[in-house]
Amino acid sequence: MTEPGDPIEGQILLLTAAKASVPPERLPNLVDRAQTLLAPRRERYRREFERVFADDDHEAFLVAWGHWDDLGEELELTERETAAVRRAHEEQVRRIGRRQDREEEFETAFEIREPVLIAR
Repeated sequence: MTEPGDPIEGQILLLTAAKASVPPERLPNLVDRAQTLLAPRRERYRREFERVFADDDHEAFLVAWGHWDDLGEELELTERETAAVRRAHEEQVRRIGRRQDREEEFETAFEIREPVLIAR
């Protein structure tokens, strides 16, 4: 499981790093940087985007395509780094979907929107 304040499980980070063109030791730092940017915006996300999941540790939102590109620019990430962080969020929300028996619902949503997961 994740540590308090960590949005992405370690196993998901390993899986994502294996698929991404980002060194595995770099990905946790990139995810942490994104979380630092996202956490103070939680209320804004609640107002502006559809929240598809919430528990004591996380909230998952669906945002418009390109949202992660904007976040990546703001964080000064490369395209590969941005893609890796986006993929980590997507894989974590997929895992949540499997656990909640909502995998098909989330897969359909990912066809038109991107997920953002914010730790509480």
